Amino acid sequence: MAGATEKTPQAGRMGVPPRVADLVSDGLEALADTAPELLDLAERELQGRAERLNLVAASSPTAPAVLAAQALGFSALTAEGYPGRRYHPGTAVVDEVEQLAVVRAELLFGASHANVQPLSGSMANLSVLLGLLEPGDPVLAMDLSHGGHLSHVSRPASLAKHLEPTYYQLGEDGTLDIEHVREKARTSRPKVIICGGSAYPRTIDFAALRSVADEVGALLVGDISHISGLVAAGAHPSPFPHCDVVTTSTYKQLRGPHGGLVLRGPDSRVAANAIDAFVFPGFQGTPDFGMLAAKAVALGGALEPGFGEAMGRVVRYARIFAEAFTSRGLSLVGGGTDTHMVLLDLRGQAVTGRDVSRALEAAGILANKNLVPNDPRTPQRTSGLRIGTNHLAFMGIEDPDVRDLAEGIAQLVLDLEADRRPESSAVWHRLAAQVTALVAATEREKQPVSRRTEGKEGIEGIEGVAA
Repeated sequence: MAGATEKTPQAGRMGVPPRVADLVSDGLEALADTAPELLDLAERELQGRAERLNLVAASSPTAPAVLAAQALGFSALTAEGYPGRRYHPGTAVVDEVEQLAVVRAELLFGASHANVQPLSGSMANLSVLLGLLEPGDPVLAMDLSHGGHLSHVSRPASLAKHLEPTYYQLGEDGTLDIEHVREKARTSRPKVIICGGSAYPRTIDFAALRSVADEVGALLVGDISHISGLVAAGAHPSPFPHCDVVTTSTYKQLRGPHGGLVLRGPDSRVAANAIDAFVFPGFQGTPDFGMLAAKAVALGGALEPGFGEAMGRVVRYARIFAEAFTSRGLSLVGGGTDTHMVLLDLRGQAVTGRDVSRALEAAGILANKNLVPNDPRTPQRTSGLRIGTNHLAFMGIEDPDVRDLAEGIAQLVLDLEADRRPESSAVWHRLAAQVTALVAATEREKQPVSRRTEGKEGIEGIEGVAA
């Protein structure tokens, strides 16, 4: 075309192929021209992350290479099906992308088969449940308020309208009561028993749950979304060979994109081709190949020795938090933790989970309010606060810093109980200053030497949170 100019491919920076480098740079330039407000929002979001400590148990710090993998252009392709069996042409390269993710997932978890296409952990669960069950079939799962998950046929979820769900609860000590699960199973005779949850801080006894499933002739589905990194690193017992199907998200502990996996163990009673059919065409259509590339990156990272070392810190830091709370007379669901998670139990106290969460956020700490078993409060207020240590484990901070942080949060809870205005608490102000110091030190380590600057002491512009 007259007047058109053609780019001459240039050598990529740091080994990046020229077309890939052009894709990213051209894309950013086009975004600056067409949607500069999005770049401003991204800058604000990244700046906000750089100023906060993230103790949200349902997330992990996404690896930079994962974010880059999602921007490589693979998502532009539409192709249903599986490698070598697509319904669209031009898929030779993305077939290799998907197969790379599959191989790494199987290797990481010791699975005999992996489906990497689910667009989320919830979609992985729904694919499996809709594939295994017919309308009206009975299913047994952990009660949502006792630590279960919405996608486990919980009452608020639409799937509960189409199946016959029964729920098991935790025991009086806040741990899984296998005999209670057995009694529920004998009564409801489920076709599927779901184990795992979103707010259960103790070890899951997959073998004991399999014994219940075998007794009533049920299949056992394990959702390890919250503990997948611990399982991969050997810091939590594996669901294999006990679970017939295992699902997980890829962002909660694997440092990956928002997506899911469905895994099959060597002794599963569900065939690999059946699992694939549950996902496609059973539940969703074309996969997001950019997400598959990002999953491959995250799974590869989890195979590195450094990931296992980080998972060791995850568990150690969570125990530091548990000790800080219990030593001050505060109650925890389950009495402690074996994982990345601590669930503070504020039943019977004036302060709520929402109160503590808001006060912490004002100090630069993210931790979410959460229901606890038999919670007398609403989901908007809650009697629980859920704390996770995934992000801390990748920050490069030391045990004494974690201990100071945990003790400060524990004391803040007590201060809020006595006077629910965080600005009245000297501990709250010390926490805010500690957050500033920790994140500033972490940010300096990320910068090249020429760009490192000293962080400011103290904290400015923080508003108090009224009860």
